[in-house]
Amino acid sequence: MIQDIAPHTYHNEYRPVPPKEDSFLLYFEERKALAAWDTPELAFPRFQDYPEVERRLSDRVIYLFSIDDQNFYLVKELQAPERKAYRLDSIRNFRSAAPQWLSFAGITAYQLWHWYDSHVFCGHCGCPMVHSDKERMLQCPDCGQTEYPKISPAVIIGVIHNDKLLMSKYAGRGDVPYYALIAGFTEIGETVEETVKREVYEEVGLHVKNLRYYKSQPWSFSETLLMGFFAELDGEDTITLDTDELATAGWFTREEAPAQPLNISLTSEMIWRFKNGEV
Repeated sequence: MIQDIAPHTYHNEYRPVPPKEDSFLLYFEERKALAAWDTPELAFPRFQDYPEVERRLSDRVIYLFSIDDQNFYLVKELQAPERKAYRLDSIRNFRSAAPQWLSFAGITAYQLWHWYDSHVFCGHCGCPMVHSDKERMLQCPDCGQTEYPKISPAVIIGVIHNDKLLMSKYAGRGDVPYYALIAGFTEIGETVEETVKREVYEEVGLHVKNLRYYKSQPWSFSETLLMGFFAELDGEDTITLDTDELATAGWFTREEAPAQPLNISLTSEMIWRFKNGEV
């Protein structure tokens, strides 16, 4: 999966140290990231590539995280960002760009950028937010409101019945043309196990039992923490499709189950575990 970057090691603790010339500089506009996309391998700018950016922490230069001993920083503003080999392009490229450890860094940085960009002002009183000196937290200097990075819990469900896997396609999602598993966000006041049962019933009208937790994944493309479960069908296998959510759904044998083109997601890994007879 995209976060599996060994032998590299990701360090997410907040360390407010100033950048060096060779520190990574991350810059985003809407859903686009600045990078060298056309080189043999993905590359991010360094501070030395943008000498006009001051190498000190401020509300415009923010420490993000490190991988091994290399620090990554968010730069909020750049004049004429596209220079040398660097250009802005869709964050969806991080799904396939190599090396994977830099793609993971890029999409994780995007999640943090989006959080910072969405919390410039206090949602309670409207005053500009200020970054804590000690942790990755924004605080209003007027009313004291605090904000931490947004992480939304969601579930992925592999429903198995008679050695077949329930798979579906999203409705109105031309950018995701392949089959996936039933999925959904956890709502207020429910456990993730209750989310599994509710989502399966809402989307395909089926009941499940014998839930087995599989694995979790940080999925920064949608600011979620994904939790994967396998479950057994409980009752009839006739699908009642929620056409607002899904375009189609059906039961697939291990040989028939269509694998996703990239093995970077929890969904893809769960499908392969089924196809290989491991669940």
